[in-house]
Amino acid sequence: MPRSTADGPAPKGRSRRSFAGTRPVMDDVAQLAGVSKQTVSRVLNDHPAVRPETREAVQNAMRSLGYLPSRSARSLASGKTRLLGVISFDAARYGPASALTAINAAAQEAGYLVSSIAVDTADRDTVVHAAARLTAEGADGVIAITAQKHMGKALAQARLDTPLVVLENDLEDGTPLVTADSRTGARKAVEHLLSLGHATVHHIAGPTGWTSADRRADSWRATLKAAGAEVPAPLIGDWSADSGYDLGRRLAEHPGVTAVFASNDQMALGVLRAFHEAGRPVPDEVSVVGYDDIPEAAHLLPPLTTVRTDFTEIGTRALRLLLDRIDGAPVPETETVIPVELIIRRSTGPAPRN
Repeated sequence: MPRSTADGPAPKGRSRRSFAGTRPVMDDVAQLAGVSKQTVSRVLNDHPAVRPETREAVQNAMRSLGYLPSRSARSLASGKTRLLGVISFDAARYGPASALTAINAAAQEAGYLVSSIAVDTADRDTVVHAAARLTAEGADGVIAITAQKHMGKALAQARLDTPLVVLENDLEDGTPLVTADSRTGARKAVEHLLSLGHATVHHIAGPTGWTSADRRADSWRATLKAAGAEVPAPLIGDWSADSGYDLGRRLAEHPGVTAVFASNDQMALGVLRAFHEAGRPVPDEVSVVGYDDIPEAAHLLPPLTTVRTDFTEIGTRALRLLLDRIDGAPVPETETVIPVELIIRRSTGPAPRN
């Protein structure tokens, strides 16, 4: 009689491949035990939801095949796989890439491996599938670099049964959040430009629905209102230098524009080129501030005034929080906010005299 498993009865008539001369993998164990790969992963992680008879079938299959992955060998005493998962969207951008590098370095120092999934579309099914895949791999915990708000909602709906920490996205369910202080960064940028005598500050914002972009735009608007300055309509970019250039050309057509705050350095780079081509030198006629302080910012012409974000600290802090959750240690119930710093260079100067 076929065994009853957590995934239902084992399929009848399933042929067994010959494992001689090959190193067995998790799929082989699943096939021999008549269960799913996820069930094998749960047995390896001593998940309490696995039925005793299913656990026995999987363990018998592992013994029969001689299956013992290196991570599992290390986890026998601790009950952990020493594997962490990371989900990231738009991973090629400077911020997410820098945070991921820091997470990998901190994980290696702590004795963990990292399995990363870069999702190329931000729809719910893609996010849920990525989370399920990491869970199936037996990740002890997951860090999600999900800057878009609806991705956060998708993660909340996925209801992972493993510890989770998110970057730049509030799931509003008590999940630990690590984020840079975008509101303070934008306020400092705008206040700096106003202090130089500019009547107002035009804003090239990041895409709507991105947590950091929305927070920076909200703070830009609030800072102008608090100063009694005019609030121009923001222009919406897509984080790229191309969009900064296109929107910068539109701003360069208006002589009254003397100060521009871009929501990231790549868009600010495009703005610098647009005003240069329009014959409006920076900072003599127009001041420009970016955001993030990419490595190239200090070497642009002119060197770019920007808000420095410590992505290394963001990634490292997220990793520490995740390990605390895995170990059952208390973690903050509110978001962990990483301070930012305004770096003043030569792309900003006094407002031009009429």
